Amino acid sequence: MTMGLQEVLARYPGAQTFKFGDSAELSAELLALVRAGQKTATCGALRDYPDGSPETPVVGRRDVALEWDGRPALVIETVDVSVCRFCDMSEDFALAEGENETLEGWRTDHRLYFERNGGFDPEMELLCERFRLIEDLAVEG
Repeated sequence: MTMGLQEVLARYPGAQTFKFGDSAELSAELLALVRAGQKTATCGALRDYPDGSPETPVVGRRDVALEWDGRPALVIETVDVSVCRFCDMSEDFALAEGENETLEGWRTDHRLYFERNGGFDPEMELLCERFRLIEDLAVEG
């Protein structure tokens, strides 16, 4: 039996919810990478996290990643948060995102992502989060 969102949030007080990616296909791909242990980091445009925004990751907080349709998928715990300009991204962090095998591949894919989601600038600041998987909420059929 799958847990509903309210039940999950009751088990993880203070948790925020979020979705990986900007489409159902990308979201499913990224959730699979987290489940496989390949994705242990993520980033977003700092402009999307205004001061005091509850969505801003907090070290030690556990948050709920949702399936594209809003069902709870995973619980992650933030282990590190930093800010880095796109042009200064380290290969180590890019590879921890699990989506690409090279920093150049990461730059290409993320430039396209940011162009689709509010605009791209090579000097834009990114909110970078490292996390660990706490619980996979998917039920195996």
